[in-house]
Amino acid sequence: MARDYIRLNKMVFRGYHGVWDEERQVGQRFEVDVEFIGNIAAAAKSDNIRDTIGLYKVYRIVEKLVTGKTFKLVETLAEKIAAALLRRFPVNELRVRLRKPNSPVPGICDGIEVEIVRQKKAEGMGEERKAKGERRKVKGEGRRA
Repeated sequence: MARDYIRLNKMVFRGYHGVWDEERQVGQRFEVDVEFIGNIAAAAKSDNIRDTIGLYKVYRIVEKLVTGKTFKLVETLAEKIAAALLRRFPVNELRVRLRKPNSPVPGICDGIEVEIVRQKKAEGMGEERKAKGERRKVKGEGRRA
């Protein structure tokens, strides 16, 4: 299976996330990268935007979560972004990087970054495996040594 990548890098937003009340009141800069992992052969062959991931829509979904919600942890925000994108787009795996450049740490630092990789959960996998196991049983029942 092909492992192709579509990336939307360094989307910048003003968000109101953080452990400290001041961070959630004043707000600060957040940077987000999203990387979709899958097979883009159909889009490349058709040369039709309907066969690929709509990056404008990706941007709007990320923007809405970063600017419209408030979370204490960047880990939570990264999870929300990944879940929303996996629900919306026909891709099985993605990576989200979320940076908070002005994180309040005691010392010199470029900020913090959270990176997560998430996959769509395969629905019905348990039943399919169970059914295959039952078929194997049935096939072997009529045999004698």
